[in-house]
Amino acid sequence: MGVDSQEAVRQLQSLMREVDGPLKNTFQNVHQGYPSENMVRFLKAREWNVEKAHMMLMDSLQWRVDNGIDNILTKPIIPSDVYRAVRDSQLVGVSGYTKQGLPVIAIGVGHSTYDKASVNYYVQSHIQMNEYRDRVVLPQASKKQGRYIGTCVKILDMTGLKFSQLNQIQLLSAISSIDDLNYPEKTETYFIVNSPRIFSACWKVVKPLLQERTRRKVQVIYGSAKDELLKIMDYASLPHFCKREGSGSSRHSDNGVADNCFSMDHAFHQQLYNYIKEQALLLESVTPIRQGSVHVTIPEQDPEEARIKHQIESELHKLGNQNGLVGSMNGMTVNGN
Repeated sequence: MGVDSQEAVRQLQSLMREVDGPLKNTFQNVHQGYPSENMVRFLKAREWNVEKAHMMLMDSLQWRVDNGIDNILTKPIIPSDVYRAVRDSQLVGVSGYTKQGLPVIAIGVGHSTYDKASVNYYVQSHIQMNEYRDRVVLPQASKKQGRYIGTCVKILDMTGLKFSQLNQIQLLSAISSIDDLNYPEKTETYFIVNSPRIFSACWKVVKPLLQERTRRKVQVIYGSAKDELLKIMDYASLPHFCKREGSGSSRHSDNGVADNCFSMDHAFHQQLYNYIKEQALLLESVTPIRQGSVHVTIPEQDPEEARIKHQIESELHKLGNQNGLVGSMNGMTVNGN
């Protein structure tokens, strides 16, 4: 960081010393022992404007308190068949780590349907993944590496992408708003892989509308990207859809379910689900475990970011209409989360 950015951090630190009560407690859950590093995330998201970054951070902390986000890892999605339905239609998982120790998060953009459960379950699942990443996965990575690890690498598989996925735009916008405003700057690099021809047209529309810091993070690769990814991670950490050229599917792999990081039966999802159940049992004597989804307030999007998203959606609709189709850019957000 330069002198100006260091001064911005000092100013934000000074403002955050005034925070007390529930907001202070939830900020501790956010920063996990690294308060300055997490302030930098919000400063980056607001172009190092201290006043705007402070407002964004305070709004985020209030959102966490109002929606009980600190306790969301004590609320399992039950019964298990509902959770399995979510996992089968919201394809996301952790396949391993880069050589630098960053978690590798895989997202099956093209084959995610979001049609097996209510919107609230998908939002709950997404936030639980975020919180588990930030409170368990990243602290473990930091401890292992002996240095702060606060970001991840995301690999977005576009296999099966169709314009018709824009019918899920309301849900995707809600998830995007949550990430933009409460989990900013958590992704180091996006690798967009297995891109069909249709994505080229989408990318030409979307790329100019993204903020510069987001564009710098995105690498679009037409193929499985195995060779490129092996430069930054070992073969074992590759998502199943990148392990051979022309795999043609996010859902299946030669090695079966154990290799499919999207599956509920994958080691990561078993660890996540067992962790949430264990946390719930710790509180069961006080608050019985209840079935049903968690309802979370969707934060109001920043006006400028909302304008950009609206413009992207409008341009994609135009593109879709020209092709007699309708489409989506699931998995990407405006400010690089």
